[in-house]
Amino acid sequence: MPIPDYTWSICDISQILPRPMPQLPANDKIARAVRTERRRQGLDQEALALVADVGVRTLHRIEHGEPTVRLDRVIAVLDALGLELDLRPRER
Repeated sequence: MPIPDYTWSICDISQILPRPMPQLPANDKIARAVRTERRRQGLDQEALALVADVGVRTLHRIEHGEPTVRLDRVIAVLDALGLELDLRPRER
């Protein structure tokens, strides 16, 4: 049986993979605050995830500023660390 002749083409990988969501400054601020406070309290990710009742992967995503983490998970982590979210009008 003959082997079929396949023609391969090269394409731009950005056309295949989904584009990453832009990181928002608020995500970065929350990520830094969570990571800094966790370390200040001497907790590793596993311990904080257990106390906050979230997965380690979720905590990792929060600490890296991923914009698709559920808000209730973020609030649970902030609460476990004794932090709160302060919302106010943006300065212009």
